[in-house]
Amino acid sequence: MKPVRLLPVLLVALAGLQGCATPEQQLQQAAAAYQSVSEDPQVLRDAPKDVMRAGESLERARRFASYLGSAEDVSHYAYLSKRYSEIARQHSEQLQNQQRATRLAMERERLRQTLQQAKLLDMQQQGRWLEDQMISLAAAETDRGLVMTLGDVLFKAASAELGPSANRTLLKLVHFLQLNPKRMIRIEGYTDNRGDAAENLALSQARAQAVGNFLQGLGIDAQRIEVVGYGEQFRIAENASARGRAQNRRVEILFSDEQGRLSNSR
Repeated sequence: MKPVRLLPVLLVALAGLQGCATPEQQLQQAAAAYQSVSEDPQVLRDAPKDVMRAGESLERARRFASYLGSAEDVSHYAYLSKRYSEIARQHSEQLQNQQRATRLAMERERLRQTLQQAKLLDMQQQGRWLEDQMISLAAAETDRGLVMTLGDVLFKAASAELGPSANRTLLKLVHFLQLNPKRMIRIEGYTDNRGDAAENLALSQARAQAVGNFLQGLGIDAQRIEVVGYGEQFRIAENASARGRAQNRRVEILFSDEQGRLSNSR
């Protein structure tokens, strides 16, 4: 027998364990869980059958609660509905993770092919190509050296977790570093002045480290990477406005010269 056919049987068996909440409470919980997944366009696209089953079970629970069945019937179908809602959410998350992994693999393959093509260029052509790559990184020449700035839009809000939009930007950086094996980088994290200073310092360090981990995951030697967090220090705009605070929440990547010499830390 296929494992998937056992799911309804397992759900029925586990329903008997739901003795902690009253049937009315279980019905409310099931309704809330169903509303959450049924109003989520992503879940509806990824797991429509599970959402449909959650809705059907919830409707049965409501009918039994109204006039047809016992409290046991209500609990049984409310539990089924809630579990189907949870399964729908899990299936959606699994599918999204698979799709993100596929996109990253495609980006890595594109990067590999580009590197192969670059090796075929003569030195003059490669020099011009590297100059174009520096421009594509949107790096700016400063008194500290060449600096690339990453805004906090690449991170999830108030988190050190990189969002999907960071992949393309950081892959360009990986590309450049692979073609310039002598260059070192310093990754510096910064925040605005909202919240606790110690927490801001920790967040700035964690965000800088997340970028470093991403680069190492794609083959950049850890010895070429220096990571530091400055928290609220060294703002580049006033913190009095939302726009200014957004500018201060950033990660800066400082490049060494071609001989691998980095400027002194702040």
